Amino acid sequence: MLLIRPLTFADLQGLERLAVISGGRMTTLPANRDHLNELINRTRQSLRKEVTQYSDESYHFALEDQTNGEIVGVCGVDASVGMNTPFYSYRVDDVVHASNELQIHNRIPALHLCQDYTGSARLCTLFLDKAHRTTANLNLLSRCRMLFIAQYPERFANKLIAELQGVADSENRSPFWECLGRHFFNMDFNKANYLTGINSKGFIADLMPHYPVYVPLLSAEAQAALGQPRPDMAEVKTLLEAEGFSYRRYVDIFDAGPTLEARTRDIHTVAQNRLTEVKIGNTDATEQPVDVLISNLGRENFRCLITSLDPQHPVITSEVAEALLLSSGDKVRIIRL
Repeated sequence: MLLIRPLTFADLQGLERLAVISGGRMTTLPANRDHLNELINRTRQSLRKEVTQYSDESYHFALEDQTNGEIVGVCGVDASVGMNTPFYSYRVDDVVHASNELQIHNRIPALHLCQDYTGSARLCTLFLDKAHRTTANLNLLSRCRMLFIAQYPERFANKLIAELQGVADSENRSPFWECLGRHFFNMDFNKANYLTGINSKGFIADLMPHYPVYVPLLSAEAQAALGQPRPDMAEVKTLLEAEGFSYRRYVDIFDAGPTLEARTRDIHTVAQNRLTEVKIGNTDATEQPVDVLISNLGRENFRCLITSLDPQHPVITSEVAEALLLSSGDKVRIIRL
């Protein structure tokens, strides 16, 4: 059984393993013990904090294999971004160049450095060990955060974004970075990603060009990468789009990966989950069980997993109840996979 729960300091070694096997592809999961320790610390502090108005809280959750206690995945959600350090994106807008005398009107796409997403909540740090990468497990790891948001909406901004990693080759070289970013920094893409992760995006974005960058001046490879996720992120993009996220022409300043956005309250799992009481026992053979995500209503003791039950008359086994820290009659949140 795989179980979602908040990170604890005992997970540090497991997090380090995930950071290493991620190969430096995740800005928010650098192979740096101090940063990972702080990631756990922020989670613990944020969960203990009584929140009436969201700020810079950050919550990260571990996907634990209950058979051996191994951490096989991690995911996170920030209450809001850009509150303490700048949060930069490129907005892709058309610039109009016109000459009435020549009767020429050209619309040219250009990249505008902006902080338009400041104050938005953010899904982040989604990583699943390849040995456990299935559609069901990816749903659990990603959508558990939406059930947590549904239970504690006051802790999150009204807009939620998700940045998807952009196109890179087998050695994690980004054509967008090679064409643009490298001209402003004497470092490769992996190092830029690492420095961003252990400091902040503002640490390196301040050196980027602040004037519009005309897209036709970029290489063909860089232009093709604009707004495109890495191939292995395609399933994540599909999952988020099914939740109601959409691309509004904002891209990452380093690899040009797409930023997706949605109104927090309108996200499918947030809006459509069912709050209900649960019973513990044997499932009636006449019922038609379906696979669901189910979570308790805890904060520091938040738990979430996948099980099969009748959503209208939910009955769970004692094993599932123990994993979710539930007693008969407790309320849970349920949504179908």
